[in-house]
Amino acid sequence: MRSEYCGRVSRKHLDQTVTLCGWVHRRRDHGGVIFIDLRDREGLVQIVCDPDTPDTFQVADKLRNEFVVKVVGRVRNRPEGTVNPNLVSGEVEVLAKEIEILNPSLTPPFLMDDENLSENVRLEYRFLDLRRPQMQNNLRLRYRTAMAVRNFLDRHGFIDIETPMLTRSTPEGARDYLVPSRVHPGHFFALPQSPQLFKQLLMISGFDRYYQIVKCFRDEDLRADRQPEFTQIDIETSFLDQAEITALMEELIRRVFKEMLDVSLPNPFPRLPYDEALALYGSDKPDLRVPLQLTELTDVIRAVEFKVFRDAAQLKDGRVAALRVPRGGELTRKEIDDYTGFVKIYGAKGLAYIKVNDLAKGTEGLQSPILKFLPEAAIAVILERTAAQSGDLIFFGADRGRIVNEALGALRVKIGHERGCVEPGWRPLWVLDFPMFEWGEDEKRWNAMHHPFTSPVDGHEDLLDTNPGAARAKAHDLVLNGWEIGGGSVRIHRQDVQSKVFRALAIGPEEAEAKFGFLLQALQYGAPPHGGIAFGLDRIVSLMAGVESIRDVIAFPKTQRAQCLLTHAPNTVDEKQLRELHIRLRQQQQ
Repeated sequence: MRSEYCGRVSRKHLDQTVTLCGWVHRRRDHGGVIFIDLRDREGLVQIVCDPDTPDTFQVADKLRNEFVVKVVGRVRNRPEGTVNPNLVSGEVEVLAKEIEILNPSLTPPFLMDDENLSENVRLEYRFLDLRRPQMQNNLRLRYRTAMAVRNFLDRHGFIDIETPMLTRSTPEGARDYLVPSRVHPGHFFALPQSPQLFKQLLMISGFDRYYQIVKCFRDEDLRADRQPEFTQIDIETSFLDQAEITALMEELIRRVFKEMLDVSLPNPFPRLPYDEALALYGSDKPDLRVPLQLTELTDVIRAVEFKVFRDAAQLKDGRVAALRVPRGGELTRKEIDDYTGFVKIYGAKGLAYIKVNDLAKGTEGLQSPILKFLPEAAIAVILERTAAQSGDLIFFGADRGRIVNEALGALRVKIGHERGCVEPGWRPLWVLDFPMFEWGEDEKRWNAMHHPFTSPVDGHEDLLDTNPGAARAKAHDLVLNGWEIGGGSVRIHRQDVQSKVFRALAIGPEEAEAKFGFLLQALQYGAPPHGGIAFGLDRIVSLMAGVESIRDVIAFPKTQRAQCLLTHAPNTVDEKQLRELHIRLRQQQQ
């Protein structure tokens, strides 16, 4: 039906007759000559229709945006001065001999090159939004990235194996999406949050290198980098230690970025312990393009008069930290108040500060409402540790460590971007040595920081019984420019260690057998040492495409309220379907 894609027509086709199919991107009538920009997935080509072919000209006169047409014509050079260097077809045009309207179109709700569109409108008319060149480029990038991943893993001996979409619910992480069983009344499948247990079983089965580019599902509150269904590059391997796993996986990421963007990422990636990441950046996924760092002051502040600082420093899990902002003395009172409001989002009660007007004048050169509560010795240590210079501003966070880290960590990134402190380029980072567990204040029990199948570091097995909070995990997260793009670990391959972890998580023997009995049994049949990682394909492609939301690299995404505006899902179902599934709905309160 066609001989070439529109966007591939070039000088090599000069004087040839080509047959093209595509959408009318734009129609222009220039004093008796009609120009049509014809578009397909490869790009645009200019079609010229003149009155010398009256039948063709008559059809061209009827064309409107987004009509689907077939064009037969001769390729010729564009007139001098009309070349478009931004297009592959920019040196040529096609003189139309025949035009056939394959299907007309209603007037679209937006132009395909409009960049200022409401996201709701885009999602409602996603089939049109996907015609836009930017979205076409994003999804082609996604396809090529997935292919680069597959090619790399294939060369390194990994086998693509599918795992079930209908499995059992093991609610240890986010909420499961449940699927009622018709043939087993009152029983439910769950859509997988991850193929974690199945890929471990594959290792036990002897498939020592597995991967899968797979859909996963989590019923959780959404953000720009999350979706209820998302795609991960799931990888597991046997007989490699953590250093070997991370080295191989960063080689994968380096290869993908080189092939897709011609970017050379560092070799090796830097590595940072979890505790150090929190101490310096307030985050376990720091954006290293922002050079600002937090300064520890808890020990200095423990005995000062300023109650806000002193009380925080004396908490068991309290922290007082500072963030020096170079040239921050330029900030107005309103800007400081705006930053104060920002940190309150993260639970901070306020944001103390000191302006360093003139360092040479000592305390006389400082400006702050809190100076009168701080002894000169403490002020001197603060200035020394933060390496403050004249013209700087120092922000302080004082509260429980989690609140200080989240508030100052977010403030660090916000100020870095707003005040031009962001360095260009790509800054990958492995974060290692995570705690095995974190304390759940509401449940009054330990929760797995990653998942319950993560191996403790060597020598920490006994801590699982005696001091779970001190146990460290063989976990590894890969961070890129402030986004966590992958997370994994070395897994537990011994049944006795797995049982210890369940006990630390207050999962009794009966519950462990009911939820994970198949895994505990399999671990007793010669399970090899194994580990792996899962990369977020959506996040990786978003970073490479330079978009702010993963919705821009997913063909048919959900909104932040987990709705599909195109198909209006989720939707109600009829009573017959509910009866077959043995489900009765509660009456909603009016």
